[in-house]
Amino acid sequence: MTSPERTPGHDGHDDQDRYDSHDDDRIGRARVTDSPELLAYYEELAKYQAGALWTVANEIEPWYPQPRSVPVLWRYADLRPLVHKALPLVKADDAGRRVVMLVNPGRRELSAAVGLLYTGLQIMGPGEAMTAHRHQASALRFVHEGTGAWTVVDGQKLKVGPRDFAITPNNTWHEHGNEADDAPVIWQDGLDIPLVNTLDANFYEVHPELYQRPGPVTDSSLLSYGGNLLPYGVEKWTRPYSPLFGWPWEPSYHALCRLARATEGSPFDGVVMEYTNPVTGGPVMPTMSAHLQLLRPGQATRAHRHTGSVAYTAAKGRGVSVIAGHRFEWQRGDVFVVPSWAWHEHANLDQGEDACLFSFNDFPVMHSLGLHREEAHPDGQQPTTTA
Repeated sequence: MTSPERTPGHDGHDDQDRYDSHDDDRIGRARVTDSPELLAYYEELAKYQAGALWTVANEIEPWYPQPRSVPVLWRYADLRPLVHKALPLVKADDAGRRVVMLVNPGRRELSAAVGLLYTGLQIMGPGEAMTAHRHQASALRFVHEGTGAWTVVDGQKLKVGPRDFAITPNNTWHEHGNEADDAPVIWQDGLDIPLVNTLDANFYEVHPELYQRPGPVTDSSLLSYGGNLLPYGVEKWTRPYSPLFGWPWEPSYHALCRLARATEGSPFDGVVMEYTNPVTGGPVMPTMSAHLQLLRPGQATRAHRHTGSVAYTAAKGRGVSVIAGHRFEWQRGDVFVVPSWAWHEHANLDQGEDACLFSFNDFPVMHSLGLHREEAHPDGQQPTTTA
């Protein structure tokens, strides 16, 4: 794991001079000096589970976002042996799920990877099948290795392979397994558990029959909604998440390559596409969205920042990302995170091949609550240090 030290400015707010005029004269800021009488007053309030707003106002109403998360990169080459080591040590059903979670140093109390997002690497041995359950948190999967993975979501069985993306919307019955008889499957889980727990809204329930009874057609959601056309003459899909539960790698990557022929893409993210709900054109789930982006050979993007947290996975090639001034080199399988409001930019280190990043984020929450904000770095790129 690679992460910068927690020092002032670690989250990329090196342009604090924009706010210095406010800090100097403290207009609109709490600046009450303690006195013996005030301290006694605070103690009196505390007896009634009360407090004075001005003692915490500057902390809870900052000039700009102050994320506790820090940029982190987890190297797949380091974690893969440890994930495999869990296979003989713990049974999947005993553990609930055999997962090595990736925990941000600044968000340990929430078991979060960044902001209010969770991620981890799950391993399933040959022939394993997990019992079915459901929870209020939404989940997604990105497969790292193995060809036998399957999931059943509300009775629909879906097969997934390396670099395929799949979702498990909130409150849907789901179970997973590995039908291969020769090799484990490792996939990356992404969930909004920290968000749902922070809202005190989580539920968990085990399926009354322990296992679902899958429908007669495997990959039915892909067959119905995966062709860029909507089924006609059938019951209209009205649920708040995508009726398409899986996006295979090959057509997704090819779509990205075709877009690269038609446009220069974003100056901040390269050629980027969003996995979408085919019915609405919006995010795949109400609280999390996912993207796939391509960096052309040798391409370096401009720096920007936005509200909302992002977890990235290197899907193809090798590159470097500068996050809050810290340089993180990555290759396929590596996972790294960008905290909210941290400057970040990406570059492809290969001069001959493209590089691709898969990512998931909490942008739907930011947009739904009117909290989205984004801006470009005034100098294009950041000064960097090695993380």
